[in-house]
Amino acid sequence: MRKKRSKIKVEQPFFEKVLPGCVSTERVVPSHIQVPSYTASATVLSEEAITVPPSTPDIKTKTDIDGMRQVCQIARKVLNTAAQAVMPGVKTDEIDKIVHDTAISLKSYPSPLNYKGFPKSVCTSVNNVMCHGIPDDRPLQTGDIINIDVTVYHEGYHGDLSETYVVGTPDPKTVDLLAVAKLCRDAAINICKPGEKYSQIGEVISYICEETGYGVVPDFCGHGIGKYFHGPPCIIHCKPIITEGGTEFVILDDGWTVVSKDGSRSAQFEHTILITDTGVEVLTASVT
Repeated sequence: MRKKRSKIKVEQPFFEKVLPGCVSTERVVPSHIQVPSYTASATVLSEEAITVPPSTPDIKTKTDIDGMRQVCQIARKVLNTAAQAVMPGVKTDEIDKIVHDTAISLKSYPSPLNYKGFPKSVCTSVNNVMCHGIPDDRPLQTGDIINIDVTVYHEGYHGDLSETYVVGTPDPKTVDLLAVAKLCRDAAINICKPGEKYSQIGEVISYICEETGYGVVPDFCGHGIGKYFHGPPCIIHCKPIITEGGTEFVILDDGWTVVSKDGSRSAQFEHTILITDTGVEVLTASVT
């Protein structure tokens, strides 16, 4: 039997545990931007255009697939633009502005804004924040890691992806954490094909984490997407949050920010994918 690789030990203190800061006012969405049905911040869609998530996974039509390809590449452009701002001294609220303004410039709506009351246009999760971090006035510091989770809405469809970045020069522990998190995503995507069981996706990710000594948070699932932001199927580990410590978490009083209970860091990488007749197409991949 292959011996498990030992996890790189984390020496404390080596990063700052993040607490919520001051959140700026809601950003304005121009009236010409088409918005999803869950928000009333701009031109509201007609009753006929309001889409409720299906009760079971839906099979996308050619029109749906074309729309998803388009919006997912817009989401990729927005994320790539935001990533260029990741440096010491930049506030996560500034990253939110970049995401918001870039989405608007591409005639798209930043999907998180007003989704079930979320107050900003992107999720920024730093260090011990596992997911759903609200951008605020805290400046990024050298040694931080930040997950930027972008979803945009364009011409009736949502496209979703996220990546974790290092602020400044990474140390070996950080390099290892991010490499394993990315490996979990990519290995899981690589097994996707018609007829594959959903459970195998989680099995692949769990196996990698067991072999490398990391944890994977089981409570936040991968999800279907399309004309709706979140829908079936719900797949455990498919949106893998890979943690250096325990997998228990606390949701803060803002109702959104999820932090690790033990203060440890986590990393996450996410794509939107399409299952094809022969395998899988990564819709949010960078097109070179």
